[in-house]
Amino acid sequence: MPPATTFFLIILVNFLAIITNSCSASRPRSSPEFPAILIFGDSTVDTGNNNYIHTLFKGNHYPYGKDFKGHVPTGRFSNGKLAPDLIASMIKIKDTVPPFLHPKLSDKDILTGVSFASAASGFDELTTVASGVIPFSKQVHYFKKYLARLERIVGEKQAKKIVNRALVIVAAGTNDFVFNFFDIPTRKLEFNISGYQDFVQKRLVSYIEELYDNGCRRIAVSGLPPIGCLPIQRSIQFWRNRSCVEDQNMGAKVYNHKLERVLAKTQAKLPGTKVVYVDVYEPLLDLINYPEKYGFVETKRGCCGTGLIEAGPTCNVLTPTCHEASKYLFWDSIHPSEATYKYLAQYLKEVLPKLYSNHFAHARDYFV
Repeated sequence: MPPATTFFLIILVNFLAIITNSCSASRPRSSPEFPAILIFGDSTVDTGNNNYIHTLFKGNHYPYGKDFKGHVPTGRFSNGKLAPDLIASMIKIKDTVPPFLHPKLSDKDILTGVSFASAASGFDELTTVASGVIPFSKQVHYFKKYLARLERIVGEKQAKKIVNRALVIVAAGTNDFVFNFFDIPTRKLEFNISGYQDFVQKRLVSYIEELYDNGCRRIAVSGLPPIGCLPIQRSIQFWRNRSCVEDQNMGAKVYNHKLERVLAKTQAKLPGTKVVYVDVYEPLLDLINYPEKYGFVETKRGCCGTGLIEAGPTCNVLTPTCHEASKYLFWDSIHPSEATYKYLAQYLKEVLPKLYSNHFAHARDYFV
């Protein structure tokens, strides 16, 4: 082979190697960006913790779980999976997120994350007084117990690394306003709506700071949904002809605007962290206003029973259900169907890149 041809082939091989390496570097890594998922909040993210406490607020009976694998009720307040399950599956952590209080929680479950959430909970301690569910403060306490077990499994250094890089989802607040302000106006004796919004968010920030102090660095916080469009809220305000309760929606909207600003300020105070606001209001409102775009046929009532007031103990084995839950935006009078959670999970997944490690300032100081 002539020298010139040999030289050309060497140059070509080197060029192709550079291109190949460049392409490989731009591909997503095979290892997950988040090694674990940690969930705090209310019934929208409670995967079964209320099964193990004394409360009426349980979803561990049929027809809950009607479309879950094996058609078994798991304590999830829906016909199937919740958004945390779907997100965990999408980002290749695991298929479902177990509740922390499950008595047979394995070491593998601990390594990849759990839910500490409790149905009917909120940021305001008053929210859980009557229901007996797990207040947010106790959810954080359980997280510390989780952290201690994680350290026993992998050691302190590796445990810190896992928690640093874990996806932390916080989803609560609706019960605070429904139980304490809109339907049972206990807090109206102390606050106007603006003052109560500030009070709830102050509590939330204190919990975020506590999670930060215990190693959490990637935190996604959900805003409020359009509360006034929940079937049960439409039913309570029956004289409105079951239209959305606009003053409740406006309260949620203002809360969300404040929350977005509060979270930005909170992030600025916590070095090496990302605290991201997740808007569920607009995606849900779009599903409600334009159901045909998403394959839904019913948005004003749930699939369980009449769909007007049934939830928890009143949605039970004796209660008839609709034929196709996937056509219903809501499963019962409060909680979305699995089909709705799929859309919300997809939306949340699009927000996650904001939490990736290459978005962090000084991230290397914390991922050790």
